[in-house]
Amino acid sequence: MSKWLVKEEPSHYSWADLERDGRTEWDGVHNAVALRHLKSMAPGDEAIFYHSGDERSCVGIVGVVSTPRPDLADPRGSWSVEVRPLRALARPVPLSVIRADPRFEGFDLVRISRLSVLPVPEPMWRRILALGAAERRTATGPTAGSTGPAKASGSSRSAPARRRRR
Repeated sequence: MSKWLVKEEPSHYSWADLERDGRTEWDGVHNAVALRHLKSMAPGDEAIFYHSGDERSCVGIVGVVSTPRPDLADPRGSWSVEVRPLRALARPVPLSVIRADPRFEGFDLVRISRLSVLPVPEPMWRRILALGAAERRTATGPTAGSTGPAKASGSSRSAPARRRRR
């Protein structure tokens, strides 16, 4: 299972929007490197949901629930994957904290900050989760002491995926 980080401007599509919708198509990626990363995603992978723009913080964990597929609605030839919320971080992890931590040296989030999809090495994944933990919240509410991925409020059977158009 691979670990990723996906970025979105919260004024366009926020963590709260994803929790409300229960799942969404992660689409609109056009950078060649970010698109290559998106095409490498697989069901069962997890990704940190990162609010870009003014907020610049890791805010939650999503689960990848589909294989990558061409986005036929995008004339530029993008691809998409379906994701669902797994759990919010108890507290956001700002980019400033990540940049100040020497354990993130060489991390693509710091090195190539324009990528909207990027891999997260396991030690850096664990560190971000530790920085964002006080108590864990799932997409449906608090779960103090939870150790594994939580069920999302929306399942693939309940509502159609909302497209995340840019």
